[in-house]
Amino acid sequence: MRSKSDDRLLFHVEFVPLHGGGMEIKMKQIQITRNDAGQRLDKFLTKFMPSLPKSMLYKSLRKNCVRINGRHVRDGAYVLSEGEELSLYFNDEFFTRREAHISENDNISVVYEDENILVVNKPTNLVVHADDRGSTDTLVSRVQSYFYKKGEYDPQSEHSFSPALCNRLDRNTSGLVIAAKNAAALRIINEKLKNREIKKYYMCVTEGLPPHESGLLQSSVTRENKRTSIGKDGKEIRTKYRLIKSVGSRALLEIELLTGRTHQIRVQMSAVGCPLEGDVKYGAKRRNGGYSLCSFKLVFDFSSDAGELNYLNGKEITINPPFSL
Repeated sequence: MRSKSDDRLLFHVEFVPLHGGGMEIKMKQIQITRNDAGQRLDKFLTKFMPSLPKSMLYKSLRKNCVRINGRHVRDGAYVLSEGEELSLYFNDEFFTRREAHISENDNISVVYEDENILVVNKPTNLVVHADDRGSTDTLVSRVQSYFYKKGEYDPQSEHSFSPALCNRLDRNTSGLVIAAKNAAALRIINEKLKNREIKKYYMCVTEGLPPHESGLLQSSVTRENKRTSIGKDGKEIRTKYRLIKSVGSRALLEIELLTGRTHQIRVQMSAVGCPLEGDVKYGAKRRNGGYSLCSFKLVFDFSSDAGELNYLNGKEITINPPFSL
């Protein structure tokens, strides 16, 4: 990300009058930056001009409204490179300046940080993104505010990128969340998470004991009405567990996710007779304070090239869960 002190010329604007009347077309020249590079042209244009209809976007590509280094580019799949000059000929109404609300709240618990990524400890009762309850205080807004106040993020100088979270946790789940500081890091981390090259471990307290001290749970699940259910024709989920400690009918378990479905841990532990303590949605008895589930460890275990993030290979990041037996 550029700092707020970076005053390089990022774009130039001039008006091109239309013959025969009509709206005035504005020509904007943009220099493709590091955070713009590596993405498809059509994806970039969708972010840069969010009010431009997709049908008009592809028609404009065919009509010579988009040029790169002076050359007409018709293919929306063209991949942008840093330093290229992009010339856009569109009606002025589509060049609205990107609006970005910066929260005053930058209260985050930083566990690890370098020039590319940030790892934070999300508390319970904080959503990662805005939800259907209308929550405005989110983890991503706090992270962006943190970067902004450090001078590492200025939304007015970015064409298409905002610092983003790479993984998510439910409102009532605490623990480790990775944020990307630049577009390249976001692409790499997302790819590594997709390919299971970043291992995620959780700790939880269950109501009831698991059938064995350790094991592999395999099921198929379906998702309907915000509830995950075991079902024959659903998507596969796989979860490893290990008993850390038990007291009476309560157990403290370490969980490793081998797949990543919504509510995976909650539904699979419930299916073997030990729902998360307090998780009434999946069969536990009611308990004040919600259920105890924490993403407590991340292991970067790359089996393929990670480009500029190769230095993270082998790194473990661990926190202490906010509960115990």
